[in-house]
Amino acid sequence: MLRDKGSRPMRSDDARQSVRVAIVQASPLPSDLGGGLAKAMDLIEEAAKHGAQLICFGETFLPGYPAWLDFCFGAALWNHAPVKEVFAELRANSVLVPGKETGALAEAAARLRVGIAMGVSERVRDAPGHGTLFNSLLFFADDGRLVNHHRKLIPTYSERMVWGQGDAAGLRIAKMHNVNVGGAICWEHWMPLARQHLHNAGEQIHIAVWPTVHEMHQIASRHYAFEGRCFVLAVGQIMSASVLPAALSPVQTLDPRSLIERGGSAIIAPDGRYLAGPVFDEEAILYATLDLQEIEKESMTMDVSGHYARPDVFQLKVTVSDRSTSFDGT
Repeated sequence: MLRDKGSRPMRSDDARQSVRVAIVQASPLPSDLGGGLAKAMDLIEEAAKHGAQLICFGETFLPGYPAWLDFCFGAALWNHAPVKEVFAELRANSVLVPGKETGALAEAAARLRVGIAMGVSERVRDAPGHGTLFNSLLFFADDGRLVNHHRKLIPTYSERMVWGQGDAAGLRIAKMHNVNVGGAICWEHWMPLARQHLHNAGEQIHIAVWPTVHEMHQIASRHYAFEGRCFVLAVGQIMSASVLPAALSPVQTLDPRSLIERGGSAIIAPDGRYLAGPVFDEEAILYATLDLQEIEKESMTMDVSGHYARPDVFQLKVTVSDRSTSFDGT
């Protein structure tokens, strides 16, 4: 199913002021990294055929968000054999950066001339020991380069059992189709200093990835757009109870067809209004053509990195990460 709300044709005289975006709201394939990548590739092809220049997927779409942390008994039990088995499966299906999966995404971005933002569970290969897992967001430009690699600063609550803390290396903007694109993962949208740092970087499009974009996540996404005077792509995904690991017992009786992640994806303008969505309870691709002149218009009333910044009163210092990332390879 395709949704296209709030879009307008791109004219030749304003091509540099507009960009067509797509949110892919789809069901991941947990424990099947290869199958999940193949599904993502098909959806990227479909979005590109419909004119999308920037295509986004939800939080850890590859290999799928570990919803069992919240929906299954035993997730926090010490030395619980079934949980260790499920975690080992998550590690085995996590993405290496660079690796086979990032190479395929880079090739698709370059071939189709599209930007791609992909949420992944990342496994570090060249680290001491076995390597920590990270909740990461990867940005591929339309020439195939990996132009940003953000790791979630603070995994939220039960997520801390599977992912390590990220750093500031990816807390930045990247050029995609000559547009400033940044992103944050889930509850990072309630970290005021992280938000301000990205506002200061000059975001025009912000990618907000979530497991599902429920009411409070809608509020956070719309607030981010209004505060930052930028467009926000709030990306959720669809997951049914049937994907919960068979080794773990659900915390309540669930119909396997019932949804535990309901989507809710939406495209939001700099004044906080919806351009597309939100769409719940179904797989969909949402499209909109963004008029970047809206950012200039909305900056008249508020600009938290400009005339509303008050640097004589407030100063923000960000500790630069020592992570060696060049953002120019795949």
